[in-house]
Amino acid sequence: MNQTVTPVAELTALDRCDRCGAQAFHRAVLLAGELLFCSHHAREYAVRLSQAALRVENGSYRINTRPSPAAY
Repeated sequence: MNQTVTPVAELTALDRCDRCGAQAFHRAVLLAGELLFCSHHAREYAVRLSQAALRVENGSYRINTRPSPAAY
């Protein structure tokens, strides 16, 4: 049996939280699709996501890794 793993694109600043619209740093992959969350909402729903999701990706390590363009 061959399994194909589809590479998942890294979240960008254009990806927004499905709950509040803030920048998304977490992706929950479900059978029906995916949900994107900011870190706040990912923490709020962590237990339910870990039970329901096929995979949960945490990209919060990227928070504040690049200075804001407004800093220049």
